[in-house]
Amino acid sequence: MWLLFAFIGVPLIEITLFIQVGGAIGLWPTLLVVIVTAFLGTYLVRSQGRSAMANLQSSFSDLNDPTEPLAHGAMILFAGALLLTPGFFTDAVGFALMVPQFRTAAFNYLRKRVNVQSFSMGGGMGANMGGQRRPQNDPNVIDGEFEEVKEPHDGPSLPSNGTKH
Repeated sequence: MWLLFAFIGVPLIEITLFIQVGGAIGLWPTLLVVIVTAFLGTYLVRSQGRSAMANLQSSFSDLNDPTEPLAHGAMILFAGALLLTPGFFTDAVGFALMVPQFRTAAFNYLRKRVNVQSFSMGGGMGANMGGQRRPQNDPNVIDGEFEEVKEPHDGPSLPSNGTKH
């Protein structure tokens, strides 16, 4: 239902704001504001994105939880998409997401609302295709040992591209 509201409500809000702002300052200044916010948004996404990438790399190298830097990066990416979308409402939300304190508050709010049941990284040996480990006593697993047996070679050796007739 929220997605339906977004696809119907956001364009209606944008059209209303375009009419109001265009009526107040005129057509060309309104278009200039939209273009300037797109360029300013691109600059901010680059600078904030570099900072978020550095924080993410730092969390990986320090073996810290990368959840918050990843969330900040995702919010910056989303903010960039909003800032490139023409409109005053999407620009306001995009600029709000460019403020690190706002992103932190949004992350903390979402962290309280989202419940992650489990998290695992990689599969390694003994993992099935889903990345989950099989129980030790799984009846579908056959444990065994093998030894490579080389058969004796009869006859002269042939070059690798030759055939025997």
